[in-house]
Amino acid sequence: MRTFLSVIYFCCCGQWLFAQTEASHDSLSRIATIKHEVLGNTIQFTPQTPTLEQIAGAPKAFYSHFWEFGDGKYSKEENPEHTYKSAGDYDVKLWATNNYDTGKPPTTRPKKISVNNPDPSYQDEASMTEDLMLIRNREPMPQEEIVVVLSYKNYLNYTTNGKLFMFYNEQKYKADNFEVVDIRMYHNENQVHETDFVYTNTTHDSDRDFVASADRNQQHLKGQVQDTTIKTNLQFTLEDAKAEYRDWETLEFQNMEPNEERNLFFTLKTPPEMLKDTSAIISIRGVYVPDANFDNHKVKDMEMEIVTSHDPNKMSSNGTFMNYRTVRFKTLKYKIKFQNNGEGPARTIRLETDIPEILDKQSIEVTDMYPKCEICPDYEVRYSCLDTAFTDKKAIFTFKNIYLPGSEQKNVKDYDSTKGFVKYNIKFAKDFHKKSTKSQTAIYFDKNDPIITNYSTTRFIPGLSIGAKVGYNAYSDLKNSESYFVGATISPYKSYRWYWQVELLNSFHNYDAKTHVFDEIIDMAQQRSLQRTTTNSHFQNVDWEIPVLVRYNINNYFGIGAGLQGMFSLSKKQDQEILIEQFEGITDEYVMQTQLTKSSHSSGFNNFRTGLLLDVTGGFARIGPSLGARYVLNLKEDFNYLQFYAIWKF
Repeated sequence: MRTFLSVIYFCCCGQWLFAQTEASHDSLSRIATIKHEVLGNTIQFTPQTPTLEQIAGAPKAFYSHFWEFGDGKYSKEENPEHTYKSAGDYDVKLWATNNYDTGKPPTTRPKKISVNNPDPSYQDEASMTEDLMLIRNREPMPQEEIVVVLSYKNYLNYTTNGKLFMFYNEQKYKADNFEVVDIRMYHNENQVHETDFVYTNTTHDSDRDFVASADRNQQHLKGQVQDTTIKTNLQFTLEDAKAEYRDWETLEFQNMEPNEERNLFFTLKTPPEMLKDTSAIISIRGVYVPDANFDNHKVKDMEMEIVTSHDPNKMSSNGTFMNYRTVRFKTLKYKIKFQNNGEGPARTIRLETDIPEILDKQSIEVTDMYPKCEICPDYEVRYSCLDTAFTDKKAIFTFKNIYLPGSEQKNVKDYDSTKGFVKYNIKFAKDFHKKSTKSQTAIYFDKNDPIITNYSTTRFIPGLSIGAKVGYNAYSDLKNSESYFVGATISPYKSYRWYWQVELLNSFHNYDAKTHVFDEIIDMAQQRSLQRTTTNSHFQNVDWEIPVLVRYNINNYFGIGAGLQGMFSLSKKQDQEILIEQFEGITDEYVMQTQLTKSSHSSGFNNFRTGLLLDVTGGFARIGPSLGARYVLNLKEDFNYLQFYAIWKF
């Protein structure tokens, strides 16, 4: 026994040590460290990252970087140089993202550096191309952190105090996609904990010339991606955002000089229950009110694609889950992202993307692209342009005469400059069925072999179709049978092929039972005679039928089904007549006397029986009116019957 326990102890210890070794090895191998060197007034930062684990078949793995310098500035360069304006201690942070790598992104501890030789006169270069910007360090992945930078600029000609809002966790997804775990503010911004919003309902007169004409028809903006055009109806913007997002952060800022640029840093953590559909597009929204005394504001949406590994070549769509009832007038939005990972620039990029048959490829409208260029005309040109062509099942987007640098190219410091994308809208075809689709894109850089993206899926939520059903049950083995029913059905809305259907039918059934005759010879006054007992029963039932069946739509007009059915009597009334006749002798020639007895008996919730059913319908099989016939084989009694019905599904 002692030997056995020793073996178990040795095995457990060995396994624990092995696990610790593996955990330690994995932990050590996935840590990036920060190195820095002081060069006069400038500090140069260098990352030390773990070895990449190449995904088989993917382009060469590489790291992209995001630096936060601890003074409100950031960089996406690999080895950035930064000049501080004030002496002091700063926490420098690094997020390294492993692209085309099988492991997790490495973690990095913040590094505290002391700045003793600042340059107060150093002037930062203006970096903002818009007055409100949202950027991120990488795409969201379950149980990872991402950094979102909200950048804002005072475009007014006076010093202002204003507000900022960031909305996240879209209402259309049941689970939260983000949790704000940290907000880093470098210009004395103040986080406001409020459950409602305050409006001034006034606009700044000097900005009226810049207000988009769409503000006079604010409803037109609902549901559309927002831009940074100046808007004036702040109440509508905030209420609209609250309708689309569950959570938000509110911050106030003060004393912002004209043309001053500021950055806010949000660390967002993705919970385990976040949306995991890698073809879905999720978003966050920023709202910028430059002067809290007026309702003039700007809005910016940032779309993101969920990933399971960091692959810059990706296809995504907002049509992950759609309601088939309302989808006919919906426009799908697709985005194809790519990155040149070569050692030189790409001059021609071709994207061959699948177009599912439920979509109308002729309705494609390119809404945005990078590299930015014109749409190609019908004739050959020498300038940069984007051409769109079609085959039977594909759309082909071709960037012509462009220059997209490669990530391995010399002197390329900004990996974002090696990335590109195409965004396009597409409508549904005139006649399309409710079926899931998937599509992917083959990306060709010049004459290199294609890079294949993930699948972008389109699925429909089941929806519910309620049907009204009436009909007649024909019992061939019952006497004087009359059975009518009315009921309801529940099934997925307008299913394409296979689907489940559950019914509840309330039937009213009148019938006569088989006449029962019993003859016996009895002795009466030392004389034998025949006594005949005749029993007749009439039933009045209210039955509940509960069929559960699987159905298959052959086409738009014919469907078949099979399943099981449970049935019981909600109420059952039996009227019975017993006629007793006595005859002279042992034959029935002469009746001596008769006796008639009538009785009635009622009961309920009894007589449960089950059956198998086969079903066929003709008409509008998926939605609308149709006629059907069903045969039910009763497993308990000889109560088989044919059912003829009319049904209308809504």
